[in-house]
Amino acid sequence: LLIIACTLVPFAVAFERRRPMARELVVIATLVALTVAGRAAFYWAPQIKPVSALVIVAGVCLGAESGLLTGAMSAFLSNFFFGQTPWQMFGFGLIGFLAGVLFRPGALPRGRVALCVYGGLSTLILYGAIVNFGSLLMFGSTALNWAGLLAVYASGLPFDLVHAAATVLF
Repeated sequence: LLIIACTLVPFAVAFERRRPMARELVVIATLVALTVAGRAAFYWAPQIKPVSALVIVAGVCLGAESGLLTGAMSAFLSNFFFGQTPWQMFGFGLIGFLAGVLFRPGALPRGRVALCVYGGLSTLILYGAIVNFGSLLMFGSTALNWAGLLAVYASGLPFDLVHAAATVLF
């Protein structure tokens, strides 16, 4: 948890140092509100949430720091309804940050196909790996071995695939 906090704090400080305009903060707040509302609206469908897609849009359109902030705040606020886990904050934040880095002008094309491929792969590989590893840590020290890691990743794979497909769809 300390590693996650130490990772997120520098980006929040960098975001504040660049003195964002009020209109950018309003857009970020609106995207965060949409992700929280979207996650709550789809509570009945496990892993089918628009959060990753909106976080990626924030990173692509507003930059890496804004993507990280949108992802972390979306998980933080929506988890008041679903239970707090910093692993989701870190996972969504990382997806938004990397979207901002990879899709900055001139790096990768901002077409629909590239965004869908990035959304599916980042949700499946990055977010899934982070959240599954967090689940393994919550099981306790007896599960911290290769067999435990393989079991957690294998049991989480169906959920990660649905989440990745939903991200592509949204």
